[in-house]
Amino acid sequence: MRTIKELFQYREMIFSLIRKDLRGRYKGSVLGILWTFINPLLQLAVYTVVFSVLVPTNIDKFYIFLFVGLVPWLFFNTSLVGGSTSVVSQENLIKKIYFPRQVLPISYVTSGFVNMLLTFLVIFAVLILSGFGVNVKVVWALPLVMLVEYLLALGIAMITSALTVYLRDLEYILGILAMCWMYLTPILYEVDIIPEQYRKLIYFNPMTGVIMCYRDILYYKQFPHLGTLGLATVVGVVFLIAGFVIFERLQKHFVEEL
Repeated sequence: MRTIKELFQYREMIFSLIRKDLRGRYKGSVLGILWTFINPLLQLAVYTVVFSVLVPTNIDKFYIFLFVGLVPWLFFNTSLVGGSTSVVSQENLIKKIYFPRQVLPISYVTSGFVNMLLTFLVIFAVLILSGFGVNVKVVWALPLVMLVEYLLALGIAMITSALTVYLRDLEYILGILAMCWMYLTPILYEVDIIPEQYRKLIYFNPMTGVIMCYRDILYYKQFPHLGTLGLATVVGVVFLIAGFVIFERLQKHFVEEL
């Protein structure tokens, strides 16, 4: 509660860092904020060509199946890899003034979350313009799934950003881990194609439930299975609590290590 109260007192700093990150994300580029929409669209195009032309799949409207899972993954990937350096990259700020260090991963993950929300405008545009449509009866559950993913991403960023202060190689390790993690998450395929004896293992992946919830709402146009949504929520909360606890213990020696 002390930490939460302190973070609330520094909320203006969090908002300021979020604005700074959003403005500086594509600073100096010709297209600017348009890269927020271009990046996922280019990745969508590449994966669609590979899995629809070169390695055909029997999934109907595969580009939509892929898109509704790819955009949330890009946010998580950014939080995992980029979030790990959110403390180290602010070394000068940490040494100059006091502020709750949790501000740094919180502001970084939140700016990535805002970026994902903007990209979802493209998803809805694709769904509507393609004639695929949206089920308004279940789309109200989307903010809940987004919140669950945010909690999960923030918890993991808390852990990795604190550990990276002590182990700088972790940033590069996480880059490789993220690449493997993506293929272990049902983004490019259905869970059903996994042999039954191994299928349970994929549910140990915390992103599996999150991606399945997004897909239920936007692709299958149905309310997520309560078991899947409930498990994703529990995992998100557990990672958030663990992230705050680990960060709180490790931050005591940040200045010395930096």
